[in-house]
Amino acid sequence: MITGELKNKIDSMWDVFAAGGLVNPLDVIEQVTYLMFIHDLDDTDNVRAKESAMLGLPYKSIFAEEVQIGERTIDGSQLKWSVFHDFPAARMYSVMQEWVFPFIKNLHGDKNSAYSKYMDDAIFKLPTPLVLSKVVDALDDIYRLMAEVKDVDIRGDVYEYLLSKIAQSGRNGQFRTPRHIIRMMVELMQPKPDDIICDPACGTSGFLVTAGEYLKEHHKEEIFFDRQKKDHYMNHMFHGFDMDRTMLRIGAMNMMLHGVDAPNIQWRDSLSGDNNDHQCYSLILANPPFAGSLDKEVVNKNLLTLTNTGKTELLFLSLFIRSLALGGRCASIVPDGVLFGSSKAHKMLRQELVDNQRLQAVISMPSGVFKPYAGVSTAILIFTKTDHGGTDKVWFYEMRADGFSLDDKRSPVQENDIPDVIARWSNLADEENRSRKDQSFLVPVEDIRANDYDLSFNKYKEIERVAVQHEDPQTILSRIEALENDIQTALTNLKEIIG
Repeated sequence: MITGELKNKIDSMWDVFAAGGLVNPLDVIEQVTYLMFIHDLDDTDNVRAKESAMLGLPYKSIFAEEVQIGERTIDGSQLKWSVFHDFPAARMYSVMQEWVFPFIKNLHGDKNSAYSKYMDDAIFKLPTPLVLSKVVDALDDIYRLMAEVKDVDIRGDVYEYLLSKIAQSGRNGQFRTPRHIIRMMVELMQPKPDDIICDPACGTSGFLVTAGEYLKEHHKEEIFFDRQKKDHYMNHMFHGFDMDRTMLRIGAMNMMLHGVDAPNIQWRDSLSGDNNDHQCYSLILANPPFAGSLDKEVVNKNLLTLTNTGKTELLFLSLFIRSLALGGRCASIVPDGVLFGSSKAHKMLRQELVDNQRLQAVISMPSGVFKPYAGVSTAILIFTKTDHGGTDKVWFYEMRADGFSLDDKRSPVQENDIPDVIARWSNLADEENRSRKDQSFLVPVEDIRANDYDLSFNKYKEIERVAVQHEDPQTILSRIEALENDIQTALTNLKEIIG
C-alpha cells in the first residue's frame, strides 16, 4: 500500500487533475497511465540500448535521430521524457499534444495489434499547459521516491491507490488483485516457456505481466537465446480479455512496457456466445468478477452444460474448464460460496472438478485480502483439465496472514503465510504425514464425495478440544456471597462516617 510522502504526492497530483476539471477517476487513471508509459518508454529504451551494447548486439532506438509524425519529420530526442520535462509549460504542452501523443498512438506498426486497437481512440485530455507541467513534476517526484524503495511496482501502486478513490469500485469489479497474491499464484503454477497463458478477465494484465516476469527470472536463457521460443513469448504466449476499453489500453501498455511486443489483448465478453475458445490454453490465471448474475439467454450455451446458472463465479470456472487444453492447469480466485454453496449449480460444478477433472488444491485466504475494496472471503482453486478424472487427494491450506494487516489500511506486518504456502505446495510428499489439526493437509477424494463435494477447509479440519476444569458451583456461589457481605459491610461503615 502507498503511504507517507508517496501517498501525499499522488494525492496532490489527483488534486491537480480535479482543479483542472478532470474529475472522472478512470479518466485520471488513463491519463496517468499514458504519461507513465511515455516516461517508461524513455527508461526502457535506455536499458535495452545498454543491454545490447553489453552483448555486442545492434540496437535501433525508437527515438531515432529522425521520427515521422504525420507529415512532419522531427528530432526524435524531443519525444523523450528526460528532454521535454524541462521545457517551459507551453512548449511542453505543444510537444506532448502535437508530437509525443501521436507518436505513442502509432508506436506499434501492426494496426491489428492489441496496442494499436486500443490506442486508436485514446484521447489526450489534460486541459492546460499548467496542469500538464504540474502532473509531470509530480510524476518525476513519484519516480524519484519509488527509486528509493526496492522491488516495488510503481504502476501497481499508483493503480491500486487511485482505484481506492472510486466509490463504485466494489460494484464495477475494477480493482486490482494484490500483487503479492498474483505473485504467489504464479509461483504455485510455475509457468513454462511453451505455455499458452490466458486471463479471461485481465483488467490491467497483472497476471500476464507477472507470469512474463517469472519466465524471465527462471527461463531467461531458454527463451531469449532460442529464436522460436522468443517469438512464442513475444507474440503468441499471452492472451487477455476484458470488457473495459480503458483497462485494455492500460493492460496492453503494461505488457509492452514489460517487454512483450504483441500480447493478444482483446475486447471480449468471455461468457457470451461469441467466445468460441475451446481447448486453447495450457495455463489460466484469473481473478474473474463474481457476486454477479447474468441472464442465461446471453450466456454461452456450452458453459451451461457444466453448471446451469447465471452466477458469474460458476460460469467463469465452467469457461476455464472449456478453454483449457487437455493437461492444462488453472489457478483461479473464487468467493468462498463456490466451495460450499448448496444450490444444484454449485454442486454440479464442484462435482465436475472432482470427478471429471483433477482438483489439486484449495487455498483459503483471509477475508481482508481485498480490502479496502471488498471484505469478501475468497479461496484459490488449482486444478488440471483431464476430462477423465484423476483427483486422488486434494491439498487444503488455511492461509491466515498475507504480510499485511487485514483491515482497510493494509499496513505491512510480520505475519505472512505465503512463503509457507509455496514451500508446502512444492513438497506435497511431506503433507501426507500432516494431521487435520494442522494448517494444511491432504484429503482423500472419497472423503470429499462423502461430504457432498463440500470444499471448505473447516469441513475437514479437526478441532482439538481441551477439557477445562471449572470450580464447583457451590464454591463459586460462596465466594460471591462473601464478596457481597464485604460490600454491604463497607457501605454500612461509609454511611456511619458520613453521618
